[in-house]
Amino acid sequence: MLVLEYKVKGKRQQYQAIDEAIKTTQFIRNKAIRYWMDAPIEVKVNQIALNNYSTALRKEFMFVEQLNSMACQSATERAWSAINRFYSNCKSQKSGKKGFPRFQKDCRSAEYKTSGWKLHPTKRRITFTDKKGIGELKLLGKWDLQTYNVKDIKRIRLIRRADGYYAQFCIGVDLKDIQPQTDAEIGLDVGIESFYSDSNGYHQPNPKFLRKAESKIKHSQRRIYKKVKGSSGRRKARKLYAKKHLKVSRQRIEHAKRVARCVVKSNDLVAYEDLRVSNMVKNHCLAKSISDASWYLFRQWIEYFALKFDKIAVAVPPHYTSQKCSSCGVIVKKSLSTRTHKCSCGCDLHRDVNAAVNILNLAKQARDGQSRSNANGLVTSTLLGESVGGVGFRPAKLTNP
Repeated sequence: MLVLEYKVKGKRQQYQAIDEAIKTTQFIRNKAIRYWMDAPIEVKVNQIALNNYSTALRKEFMFVEQLNSMACQSATERAWSAINRFYSNCKSQKSGKKGFPRFQKDCRSAEYKTSGWKLHPTKRRITFTDKKGIGELKLLGKWDLQTYNVKDIKRIRLIRRADGYYAQFCIGVDLKDIQPQTDAEIGLDVGIESFYSDSNGYHQPNPKFLRKAESKIKHSQRRIYKKVKGSSGRRKARKLYAKKHLKVSRQRIEHAKRVARCVVKSNDLVAYEDLRVSNMVKNHCLAKSISDASWYLFRQWIEYFALKFDKIAVAVPPHYTSQKCSSCGVIVKKSLSTRTHKCSCGCDLHRDVNAAVNILNLAKQARDGQSRSNANGLVTSTLLGESVGGVGFRPAKLTNP
């Protein structure tokens, strides 16, 4: 699935109509969650039942009927996604909170499927044909939408952000860009001191986008509370504050995308740690630094480019990768403040480089074990999201590839 994003340009009335469509989407999703919560135990509520419930809402509320019918179904699909995730976490006995579905308070997007919109022959304008009154919008962007067939567009998502409104086109095409083999293999150990350290001894600098912009963000946040509540000045201050956070988010995405593309393109095998970042950010001393490094985002882009370039990406368990000696295998215990690995066998490496070598060795063992267990003697081309512990394929949800 390819996602192309354009900024949309329209009039104030059209932006208000988009906001109304987004509010309606939020209303349908929340009503679907309430319908599931209030349903008797003997009544089975599944995705089909929620889709039928959206039809009942269209008959009951006029503003729901004004939204395209398939856009209403997309809203109930969001509700079912939250419900199904809760069921899956309970079934797998996930530790901690199971993610009970909550009511949404700040929805920022509305999603249309294959109806409710019409693309201009030049593919630089789009018209929404439902009764919300959005009308024709101009598409601003450099993506080459003309090369794709209109039938390949599966969904169109309207998104409200701090700096305007955007349209995302989800195109159902195969993304393959076979790159020449380099016969190179690399292990990556992500960190806070360096963005990552590889098994070759290279340390990628950590850009620390949030830390660099933190003073300006705090200044803009203080300006919000100096304005009268409900005034236009306060709204402008909040918008400025949101724009600064949006800039940091985009910087992280572009950095992770650029670095991941270079790593995957120049190596046939990329090994990385299967980290549970959601558990690691519970450490309040390191939570901000871990979030600023965006490790999971980097992993998602590695998996994406590995699939696109037909390379191998393997996630290995992180246990003892920092403590174990990459040369002799002896456990050398060390604290986080100890940045050098020194072993009695004579191995003297940077702590993160030693971990990266261990990660690469584990990935090689996993790859060789899989090739031996394959009855046909064929090795799979990509092990996306594959863990040595047996975790299956987990496709990344990405935008702007």
